[in-house]
Amino acid sequence: MQPIINYNPDVLTCLANLSNDEVFTPPSVVNQMLDQLPSELWGDKNATFLDPVSKTGVFLREIAVRLNKGLESQIPDRQERINHIYKNQIFGLAITELTSLLSRRGVYCSKIANHKKYSVCTVFDDEQGNIRYERMDHTWQGGRCTYCGASESEYNREDTLETYAYQFIHTDEPETFFNNMKFDVIIGNPPYQLNDGGGTGSSAIPVYHKFVEQAKKLNPTYLSMIIPSRWFTGGRALDSFRDEMLRDNRISIIHDFLNASDCFPGVEIKGGVCYFLWDKTQTSATCRIVTHDNNKVTESNRPLLEPGAETFIRHNDSISVLQKIQKKNESSFSELVSANDPFGFDTRVEGGYKRVEVKFKKEPFQGSVAFYYNGWRKNGLGYVNKGDIKKNVNLLKGYKVLIPKAWGVGIASKDWLEPFIVGPDTCCTETYLVIGPFKTKKEAENVVSYIQTRFFHLLVSMIKITQNSMKKVYSFVPVQDFSEEWSDEKLYKKYKLTKDEIAFIESLVRPMD
Repeated sequence: MQPIINYNPDVLTCLANLSNDEVFTPPSVVNQMLDQLPSELWGDKNATFLDPVSKTGVFLREIAVRLNKGLESQIPDRQERINHIYKNQIFGLAITELTSLLSRRGVYCSKIANHKKYSVCTVFDDEQGNIRYERMDHTWQGGRCTYCGASESEYNREDTLETYAYQFIHTDEPETFFNNMKFDVIIGNPPYQLNDGGGTGSSAIPVYHKFVEQAKKLNPTYLSMIIPSRWFTGGRALDSFRDEMLRDNRISIIHDFLNASDCFPGVEIKGGVCYFLWDKTQTSATCRIVTHDNNKVTESNRPLLEPGAETFIRHNDSISVLQKIQKKNESSFSELVSANDPFGFDTRVEGGYKRVEVKFKKEPFQGSVAFYYNGWRKNGLGYVNKGDIKKNVNLLKGYKVLIPKAWGVGIASKDWLEPFIVGPDTCCTETYLVIGPFKTKKEAENVVSYIQTRFFHLLVSMIKITQNSMKKVYSFVPVQDFSEEWSDEKLYKKYKLTKDEIAFIESLVRPMD
């Protein structure tokens, strides 16, 4: 007879996520983040902790577990110790009414904090305890919320619906939530973005940076949050946040997960996720960078910004390669790449986000130029009047290399750029970016040979961590002499890469099919 095994899983490992933007944090990840904090905190009965974005209460629960053990000698009576911890040391703000109930249930063992029978803390005098929730409204101005940037058309809702006006960031005075209490540690996993009605994914409005900025206003000693890694390269509403973070010497540790599912099983977050430790007491100019790439973990102590760089370089092994390239002081390939919407065809309906469809003919006509659009391979080339081109008329001449504006997923082992050459008197929609123009087709072919190298793709991957690929992702790529053809072997030799550096490139970047 088989023995009966009493299996008691942690319920917080079994919950489905609210969405890819409001992700429940696994207890294992929470404890990895807590491990970054000084161990003496767990024996300090005066230390205070805040999770300003509580969803399940898992951060507060695991903090309570550590404090309960660390304070045994100072407060021997278990109930007195629990009461002290829950009443005086751990605090939370829930992101919705539902998560406030879930958080209290996870922390106090009762969704009613002062429940006499079920709550493990016996000294609360109200139902919320120290895990608060208050429904907030957006503050509209010009169709947007002044606090989070939410679209009024999307989020101006009736009272029965969730507003997603998160309490922690919809105020100018976050210190008033808990009577001006000073927190030693602020830690959590904030909501990531809001749909603005014009797109999802990386085109939606990011909000996670606002929680980081608001937390800093409370002047904690330590701040740790797990957020999408897209901030490394900036982008929509994130450029100033990126610049401030990368120049902040108080960031002492970053754990960077190239694949978000390594942190959140079953969840896809393009560009991966990271968690960081901000330490007010740190003065070092270097940061401990731990990069997680599936089963491979690399670690280094280095500045968040390499000399001459504006973005964070994720792979520790990339640094030596980039330094060798930068020593040659060559022009950037990005100077050959057009800005988004090279010919000005991306127009929207008045007052909305819907694109105005470009009208084109299927046969050439007097004064027309060939028109490359999304779907031309299947449906055939289009032709538009040359006079309808609104900008960059100079790009019509010569041979050009077209590349998609969005390609891959932001992972070097999966992505591969597929360029194609077009001749004079050609244009395209915002689907493509233009490289060139070049006087001869041979030059364009040599550009393509360069693009089709692992060397090229490595340098792009240092900046490109999502599908969108504007001209800035080519900033680290040096320009070559395009009167000749290029190959990886030729580039490795030119930049005097070592066997280890070559092995790194070829292990990271997928080969061309």
